[in-house]
Amino acid sequence: METRNKNTSSKMKNILYILLISLVAFSSCNKALETDSTRVVGEKNAWNTVEDARSGILGVYALTRAALSDNNGHWIYGDVRTGEFLSPKRQDLKAVIGNNLNASYPVLESLSDWTRFYAIVNGANVFLENVAHVKDTDKRYTTNNMTVDIAQARFLRAFAYFYMVRIWGDVPFITSSDEGNFANKPRESQARILAWAEQEILKAANDLPFIYSAGDVQQPSDYYNENSTRWGGALATKNTAYAILAHLAAWNGDYTNVSKYAKFVEDNYSKSGGGFTSSTDLSNSNGFFYNKNTRQMFGFNSDYGHVDGSSTGHIEELTLAEPVTTKSVPDIYLPKDSILKYFNIAKDQRFGVDTLGQARFDGRYFTNLNGKYPIFSKIKVIQGGGTDPNFRYFTSALIFTRLEDIVLLRAEALSVLGDQNGALNELLVVQGRRYDDINALALSLNTSDVIKLIFEERHRELMGEGSRWYDLIRYNKIKQNDAKFMNLINSGGIYWPVSRKLISQNSLLTQNAYWR
Repeated sequence: METRNKNTSSKMKNILYILLISLVAFSSCNKALETDSTRVVGEKNAWNTVEDARSGILGVYALTRAALSDNNGHWIYGDVRTGEFLSPKRQDLKAVIGNNLNASYPVLESLSDWTRFYAIVNGANVFLENVAHVKDTDKRYTTNNMTVDIAQARFLRAFAYFYMVRIWGDVPFITSSDEGNFANKPRESQARILAWAEQEILKAANDLPFIYSAGDVQQPSDYYNENSTRWGGALATKNTAYAILAHLAAWNGDYTNVSKYAKFVEDNYSKSGGGFTSSTDLSNSNGFFYNKNTRQMFGFNSDYGHVDGSSTGHIEELTLAEPVTTKSVPDIYLPKDSILKYFNIAKDQRFGVDTLGQARFDGRYFTNLNGKYPIFSKIKVIQGGGTDPNFRYFTSALIFTRLEDIVLLRAEALSVLGDQNGALNELLVVQGRRYDDINALALSLNTSDVIKLIFEERHRELMGEGSRWYDLIRYNKIKQNDAKFMNLINSGGIYWPVSRKLISQNSLLTQNAYWR
């Protein structure tokens, strides 16, 4: 009992530290980007012990997860905006689907506000500026521990900027918490920010381990006195860094580096305990998206055993309804005609129909195919991975990237670079795990347009994981045969408007041209 009380006390202390760091980050962030807030705590007082360092770096992870999941932003930005999902009742989501992003709805105004992402940036800045004080005052905090922590903070800060650039284009550039002394800051060129972010992630990658608490040469001992099970899938690794570098290079159209960075992941993923995911596990309620695992190359888990979950901030809030949960109508759904159009290859283990038009593998990617609202049920982690429809408490992990994504990204790169055979081989690596007869599939593929095949497979494989909108942008930049979408790209309509509140508070900010 005494041990249990000590453990509970330690966990509560860590939670309080994370809340403290979050409060510091938000207050400093607001001071930099708004005009009406002040810093509420002196950071120096919070950086004396190894526990402070642990809480500080985990606090940056917590801020990142909060920024991505707030108002279900990750999925609204990445999946809803494409217009492929429909919304039966929610007018705000209908506005997103119709690209009417400056409509007056609270959710749209919140998603136009980048403040929560600058909380990540400032949390990382505060950590980087103060963590050396922990090293000076607490001898338990080793040089190796500090090096690995600094690498994670640099990575998360650069990732936050990459994520913002994909949403807004040019954004303010802040790399020091001292810059919070300036009330107003203009937007910086996204090209400069992405060049900086790439270099930051490369530097971080040099110091990140492949795996934590498992004898890795760059992190040999138990990380914060916990074993590898605690950290697998929860923290950024060297493979994580190179995976994000591949995504960043793809956004830049730098396909030589996409191929190089993705190849590094393909060659080294096993060192992080990573691997491919079966079709069954991908859609099981207690499978890939449940809790955390080392196949989640970069994501943010919710641990039901630690009472970590909610009714919001998970894709299930948008997609699930009867018969999976007791909700009568989903917020978004994919029409049956669209499902049959996208999943048009025979013997697909994720979804298909038989000769009578009945769904094969009902309950994997889709449930209730012939109902009024087919339910997208690929991700359906209810409570501890159960299936009781009476509960709307979700604990699925938010996954930014995984191995299948990176292999398909390399296929994309090879195709753009002219290596169609190499691209097809990469494509078949993923398809070989999704179709019953891969040899028959390989013979049936129309190889006259390999890049189209790759993006179609990305659509099926990564559906509901927040990547589709950015995939469409890259695809249209490559093909340049859709005049309407190219006009959206060239006019800046692919970006979100900047929050009216932010513009009113900062005279140096300008609205994205498309939304003026």
